[in-house]
Amino acid sequence: MTYTDHRTLRRDLRREIAATIGVLTDEHDFRAMRRYTSFAFDDHTTYLEHLEALLRTRARQGSHTTVTLFDPADYAEFCASTGLDPDSHTSRSRFAAALATTGPAVPYDGRPLADLLPTLVDEAVRQATWEYAATLLARLGPCASCGEDLGRAAFARASHLLARILDTAPPGERHLVCSVSGPPETLVAALHTDDTTGRTEADESEGLEFTAVLAVGLATAGPGGLVMRISRPGVPDRVHGWRLRAHRLEALTAGEVFDAYCTDAESGDLIAPESDVDYCEAPDLGEEDGPGGAHRH
Repeated sequence: MTYTDHRTLRRDLRREIAATIGVLTDEHDFRAMRRYTSFAFDDHTTYLEHLEALLRTRARQGSHTTVTLFDPADYAEFCASTGLDPDSHTSRSRFAAALATTGPAVPYDGRPLADLLPTLVDEAVRQATWEYAATLLARLGPCASCGEDLGRAAFARASHLLARILDTAPPGERHLVCSVSGPPETLVAALHTDDTTGRTEADESEGLEFTAVLAVGLATAGPGGLVMRISRPGVPDRVHGWRLRAHRLEALTAGEVFDAYCTDAESGDLIAPESDVDYCEAPDLGEEDGPGGAHRH
């Protein structure tokens, strides 16, 4: 076998190897990494430019790259718990590889880094929201009267309600937002679905996060709400809404939906209504027959 053959085989083998690259998305995290002498960059913009060039080169070579968030504080904890030297290229590579299995990550698809990073940050927020909501549900424990797991019952009821909302909605692209207020922070989750092809299509991770946040609102009776906007070509958008109150979803009237959309949440000032939008009364979800309906205490 010739030297050229060996080079060709090695090049083909490199294409089979998936890589994970951790990204320092903001100046604060970048400055924290500059304390390590093995970290060669001293300018965040230059760092991102070189990183994007590397990603483009790997894509041209047919290599798959996963991009994940690199958090310096988590990195320091990782090195301390594993006995690794934090001032080392190898340690940073091992941390990035570990993030690929546990942390938020997105595949590099050729988009400019400026467009890819917001997607990565959104994924991180979604994962953090899911983990926090799941923790809150787990802490609810069993029902004092029947012993049923309250968090599991709330999640089942939230799943039922979400299915009812989607089943009763007109066809089109649906954008749903659920928010639950409470200490120490407000939980917000969004879900996009599309049934214009004849069947409802939704992202599974978005669905789990959305259901968990709705379940927290139902289980804790925290103030909050759910809105859904439906878009179809050639017709005005439709907006429906529900408020979370007393462990249940209460449908908003058309006037209440209009008021909610046309009032500034911070100042209370009126906002001009959007054109080509119908503010509609929410459909009856029939939740009294749904699973977990008894656990509203």
